[in-house]
Amino acid sequence: MLRIAVPNKGSLSEPATQLLREAGYKQRHDPRELVLVDTRNDVEFFFLRPRDVAVYVGSGTVQAGITGRDLLLDSGAPATEHLELGFGGSTFRYAAAPGVASAVEDVHGKRVATSYPRLVKHHLKSFGVEADVVRLDGAVESSVRLGVADVVADVVSTGTTLKAAGLEIFGEPILKSEAILIKGPDTTDDEIAVLVGRLRGVLMARQYVLVDYDVPADKLEEALAVTPGFEGPTVAPLHGSSWSAVRVMVPRIEMNHIMDQLYAVGARAILTTELLAVRV
Repeated sequence: MLRIAVPNKGSLSEPATQLLREAGYKQRHDPRELVLVDTRNDVEFFFLRPRDVAVYVGSGTVQAGITGRDLLLDSGAPATEHLELGFGGSTFRYAAAPGVASAVEDVHGKRVATSYPRLVKHHLKSFGVEADVVRLDGAVESSVRLGVADVVADVVSTGTTLKAAGLEIFGEPILKSEAILIKGPDTTDDEIAVLVGRLRGVLMARQYVLVDYDVPADKLEEALAVTPGFEGPTVAPLHGSSWSAVRVMVPRIEMNHIMDQLYAVGARAILTTELLAVRV
């Protein structure tokens, strides 16, 4: 039975659970439930603290898990990133009071407060910068005002919280993170092949829609140029007509533009259908 670790709380928890549910796996309804056995899919889910997921996967206690790239790197666990999951995006940055620093080299000799000490130490070392890294479990933006640190290194989305604390972001991003599927050092690709295939199927379905349309025979090639598909659209003649029916997958983000172009070409009865999962 495949063992998979899932974040039990935090920003990654609900999207991870939803992704697995869409991939056909049983998921918990009670947030207090820590273990869930999905006998139909021969999978056992363990709901763990987000920071602990990489540790358990790295130790081989579970074969795979969902966590953030930042949490994986900060853990130091021998787990490896296997698949980007397309949610939980964030940027890890340095910030300080105005005039204190403008580049990572300016952090030399200063105190840096962060919830990701291993990640920050590794980043500073790569620049040859020596600093006193102060580990805090949260609210690092307050550390400068309280005199605990000179610089903070934290996850940034809009930067509003840092600005409210009188801090300015500086330097290049330390890391761009998102939710990822990780696997243990002894986990083979074959062991997680079904899981990965299902997740990829859901992720692709979220990016595409299915488009059906009818088009006159003399406009078919022009319409197909707008919707080439992966290996080519499905084309069938309409009964008793000089028109053809076409079915094809198109990028969701381009859906309305493509429909506009098809209509301008002469296509009609243009329909779009949501996809739940695909295999290509």
